[in-house]
Amino acid sequence: MVQAYGADTGNDRTDPEPAGPGSGPRGLRARLAGDPGIWRRGIVLACCSVLLTLVLAFHSKIPNTIGNLGSLSETFLPWFGLLVPLLLVLALVRRSATALVALLLPAVVWLNAFGGLLTDKTGTGGDLTVATHNVNADNPDPADTARKVAASGADVIALEELPTGKVAAYEKALADSYPHHSVQGTVGLWSKYPLHATRPVDIKMGWTRAMRSTVTTPKGEVAVYVAHLPSVRVKLHAGFTANQRDDSADALGEAIADERLDRVIVLGDLNGTMNDRALTAVTSQLRSTQGAAGNGFGFSWPASFPMARIDQILVRDVEPVSSWTLERTESDHLPIAARVKL
Repeated sequence: MVQAYGADTGNDRTDPEPAGPGSGPRGLRARLAGDPGIWRRGIVLACCSVLLTLVLAFHSKIPNTIGNLGSLSETFLPWFGLLVPLLLVLALVRRSATALVALLLPAVVWLNAFGGLLTDKTGTGGDLTVATHNVNADNPDPADTARKVAASGADVIALEELPTGKVAAYEKALADSYPHHSVQGTVGLWSKYPLHATRPVDIKMGWTRAMRSTVTTPKGEVAVYVAHLPSVRVKLHAGFTANQRDDSADALGEAIADERLDRVIVLGDLNGTMNDRALTAVTSQLRSTQGAAGNGFGFSWPASFPMARIDQILVRDVEPVSSWTLERTESDHLPIAARVKL
């Protein structure tokens, strides 16, 4: 009998290839387990994760003696979180278990510090809506800016960086809705409710950039402060220059500490974030409405691409209900607003 060629040679059989590790999660674990360098690679990446963890956890220990480096890092501290996914990608490319494990450290620390801001804490109700806006001295359309801020429905509006020649334009635009107002130097306060005991607040600048007034609401009196602390600068030869801002923050903190009324609201451009140690004299006494009742980080500056919340609404013995940013105006800052329960 003659057999077919294939049957005689065995070429008609297809032997299965040796089983490989596969491409699923089990296969990945198998390949990694069989890789003797998995724990030895990525030491530099692991060190980067540890360094990032130290910056996030101990930013208050970064000295300000050299270019106010501590305050500079604290101003943009939330953005350090972007380094976590970058390090994750690099660790996966390097197939480094060491780098992946080390990356858990900065991820946990960042979530502990800022994770709460990623949730929507907005509530309902409240007795008083307040808004604040650095309108920019060079604002070409004061009337439109005033109307956009008023559209928030705010009962009390604070404006900063008011040039003398444009105050009348803001007063005219807000006159119908806000019968009570006062302008002290370059800051002003407009209110639907009566104001009294209004006076400038000395923040050690040589001219008036802060004020205080008692607002008599249907729920009682509230002390409202409006402040525009000095600007900070980043210079190649001097670093982050903020000494004047820091001194003014201390002076504002002293004024708030001496306030006789229990209920206090601070509105304004503080040129610093809640993380910035330089504002501790103020922030240690009050709560941020954004942190307590906002949705997200609420960055307000620069308006074209907000990277930091340097405009603040802070309260004492007042319960924040909601906090948000408003529509962009002709200013380089975004206006912000909050609703509180007295």
